Parts: sequence; structure tokens; C-alpha cells
Amino acid sequence: MYFDSHAHYDDAQFHADRDALLKSLPEAGVDYVIDCASDLASAEKVLDLVDRYDFMYGAIGIHPEAVGDLDPEAVTSLYGYIEDSPKIVAVGEIGLDYHYEDNPSRDVQQEWFIEQIELAKELELPIIVHSRDAAQDTYEILRDYDAAQVGGVLHSYSGAPEMAQKYVDMGFYLGIGGMVTFENAKKVALTVEKIPLERLLIETDCPYLAPVPMRGKRNDSRNLRYTAARIAEIKGITPEEVARVTTENAKRLFGIS
Repeated sequence: MYFDSHAHYDDAQFHADRDALLKSLPEAGVDYVIDCASDLASAEKVLDLVDRYDFMYGAIGIHPEAVGDLDPEAVTSLYGYIEDSPKIVAVGEIGLDYHYEDNPSRDVQQEWFIEQIELAKELELPIIVHSRDAAQDTYEILRDYDAAQVGGVLHSYSGAPEMAQKYVDMGFYLGIGGMVTFENAKKVALTVEKIPLERLLIETDCPYLAPVPMRGKRNDSRNLRYTAARIAEIKGITPEEVARVTTENAKRLFGIS
């Protein structure tokens, strides 16, 4: 039983075989998938996917790289999309990405991150947080705007274990993806070693970040087994235990019975 806590099956890379691939996931042991929007256009695709596949749930939000052209009406649109389906279980992915300077500006990213945290609090939904090269600002905004009120997950966590502990102390989960299998991803492995399994989720971020031995290929939820196996190796437990506990964690966070 695997729970893919972060996927993008709405992505164009799945156009050719999306339906066949998604129908194959339950047979591969994937019981749940959270498909995450990154902008208003993808929100409609997420709604369509969660309506068509029983095992799929959705998150709707605006990725920090897509907030540059938003106007205040975007919050109203987000609210409408989220209210449109009971299978939308989170606001995301939202957050900060400072990897490319001023694209959009840091001030604009922070403004929309805060706006969407407030939306999540109004809707009483957890958040899925994207943070790249922005750990301190991400932490301070989550703290200062009481995001712990709804909780959430730091998606595709790749930072230091010390910052990971701060997020966990606020009640957040950490999403661990294919990077944990990369030989040079020492910080991710150390984070997995130090943070209790009860605060971890597993994810693909597909079609991106495929784990070893599939690295460089299009990723999908069937590859969760490689991530689970690596986590199990680090923690000295079985992959089945990793799958079971991370599934329980995700179901608890997203309110899925």
C-alpha cells in the first residue's frame, strides 16, 4: 500500500498514456495519489482527474513561479475551484522559490504565499509547501501566520535536518521523494535518519525527480517502491513498514478515511 502525496498527472508528459497508466496504479500497490495544481489552468485538470479516478485526490494552489501575473480575483477563483469538489483535500502547491532571482520578485511570492495560507485557514485545509533556496523565509512565514493551525507538508524536502526539525516541531510533515536515492543527496538521507517516520510522507513529484534506478526517465507512482526501500535502508526497517506508516500519515494529514 503506497500513498503518493505529491504528483502532477495533469502534466503534458502524460498526455499520450495517462489513462492507461493511472488505471495500472492500483495493481502496482498504489492506493492513493494527491495530484497538485500549480496554477489556475492546471486546477481545472486536477478537478477532472479526481472526478474520474476513485483513488485520486487533489490539491489546488498557485506555485510561486506562477504568481507574477495574479490579481486579487485569483483568490476568489481558487476558493471556487476548491469548493467545487470534496476530493480537494489541500491548498497547494504554494510557497517560495528563490532559485531564479526576481522571477517573480520575492515580495510578490511572499504576498501570495501568505494569501494562500490565509485561504487554507479559512477553508480548514492543510497546505502543500514548495520551498527552494528559501528555507528561512518559508519557516518565518509559516510561523508568523500561524500555518500550524491547518498543518501541511514541506514537499520534496531537501534542506538541512536542523530546519526539518523546526518544521516538524510546528506540526508539519516532510515529503520525501526520489532525491533520497541520489548518491549526492546527503542532507536528505540525514534528515530521514533523524526525523521520526511518523512525520514523513513519500512522494514522486512525477513526472519529475525519478529515483534511482529510474533517474532521468519520466517518473510515476509505481516508483514509490524505490523511495520506500531507501528510507527503509536508512532507518533499518522494512519497506512494508515505510509504506504502511507513511500511508497512515498522509491519510491523517489529508483527512482521508
